[in-house]
Amino acid sequence: MALEKGQIIDAALLLLDEAGIDKFTTRQLAKRLSVQQPALYWHFRNKQALLDAMTVVLLERGHTYPRPVSGEDWQDYLRQNAHSFRQALLSVRDGARLFASTEAIPDQLDRYEEQLVFLMDAGLSSAGAMEITIAIARYTVGFVLDEQAAARGAPDAEAQGEFPLLTEGLAHVARTGSPAIFDAGLRLIIAGAAATIG
Repeated sequence: MALEKGQIIDAALLLLDEAGIDKFTTRQLAKRLSVQQPALYWHFRNKQALLDAMTVVLLERGHTYPRPVSGEDWQDYLRQNAHSFRQALLSVRDGARLFASTEAIPDQLDRYEEQLVFLMDAGLSSAGAMEITIAIARYTVGFVLDEQAAARGAPDAEAQGEFPLLTEGLAHVARTGSPAIFDAGLRLIIAGAAATIG
């Protein structure tokens, strides 16, 4: 039976989830699919094209709130969109690094254009709409990169005594949890954009 494109992407995402992006190779992928490496390049001209396709599928499956709804408050949309994007990146190991390594995806450009129009209709300038879109996207990717990095331990007892405010702040972050901390930062970014309207 001929190897299908979707079958390759599914296997690639599973391999990424198991091995991580640093150990992800087309050699391993071909072995998993019981084919020779050239069989992969029938569908993908190179590894970068495969990574791009993996990102498209990752977002299609996990990013459940990509477009605004008519009449929706723009700030609510940006928050829900960002939370949805974060969940998509978290759905696979090194999802943020996969996204960051991906080149521009032509099939996604209409969605970004729609988002910019929506934000401009809400009162943002064309530059402001672009700036808030970039700021939230990069904040989200950076936040998830940190989440998916190796866990960092709390400061030792001596450091806790020397840096009490930092220790208290880190304890607050641990108690609050990543989703709420992410949302707090998101609200600050959006509030900054809102202050520019009018």
